[in-house]
Amino acid sequence: MMKNPIELVVFDMAGTTVRDEHEVEACFRAAAVKTGLEMTDEETLAVQGWAKRFVFETYWARQLGTRDETWLQHVDHSFYTFTEILENHYLTQPVVPTVGTLDVFAFLRERGIKIALTTGFYRKVTDIILERLGWLQGLDEHYLNTGNSVIDCSISSDQVSNGRPAPDMIFKAMAMLNISTAEKVINIGDTPSDIQSGKNARTAYNLAVSNGTHPAELLLPHHPDKLLETTAGLIEFIKLL
Repeated sequence: MMKNPIELVVFDMAGTTVRDEHEVEACFRAAAVKTGLEMTDEETLAVQGWAKRFVFETYWARQLGTRDETWLQHVDHSFYTFTEILENHYLTQPVVPTVGTLDVFAFLRERGIKIALTTGFYRKVTDIILERLGWLQGLDEHYLNTGNSVIDCSISSDQVSNGRPAPDMIFKAMAMLNISTAEKVINIGDTPSDIQSGKNARTAYNLAVSNGTHPAELLLPHHPDKLLETTAGLIEFIKLL
C-alpha cells in the first residue's frame, strides 16, 4: 500500500490526452511566417507546452532586442494571427483523444483518483477542444466537475500568473480539488516544459509520454520518473505503486 496514495493525476492536453500530430507547431509556424517572426522548427518544437502568448513575447524580444511599444505591437499581431489560425484548426479538423486515454480516465474514476487537465492554450481554444471531445459537459463556470463530467477540472495557462514550466497550473488544480500535498499527485505530459513543471511542483511522480510532440530521445534528458509509450501505461504504473 502506498504511503501517500495518489489522489490526483494532472494531465497535459495536446499531445498527451488529445491527439496532436504537430498541428500546433504548424499553426505557430504559419503565424510566425505571416507576421515576420524568426523561429526555427527546432525552436517551435522546444516551446510546446509554454503559454502561447509568452512564446511570442520571448521570441519577439530576441528578434528586436527590446521590450517596448513596437515589441508589444508585434507580439499582439503575432498572437492574434496565431489565435485565428489555431481556433480555425480546432473548429474544423478532427479532435480525438490519444490512444488509451479514455481507458485511463475510467481506471482513475473507478479508484476515486481525480483527473485535472492543464494546457498551454488560452481559455477560448481550450473550451473549443473540450467541447469537441464532449469533455466540457458537466463542468461548471469554474471548470469544476458537477458530478457527470469525464474530468474533474480544467485549467488553461491564462488562468494562472505563470504558465509552464512554472508549477502554477498544478498548484491551482490541487487547490480546486482540495488536494493537500503534491506528494499525492502524478503529473504527466509530452514536453520538456511539462516535465519541468512537475519537478517544480515536486509531485510524487513526474511522467512523460513519447507518442506526443516529443520523441523519447528529446524527453529522457529531462529525467522524467518514467517514460511511457502512451497514457495507457499509467494504468500499470499505478497498479505497481
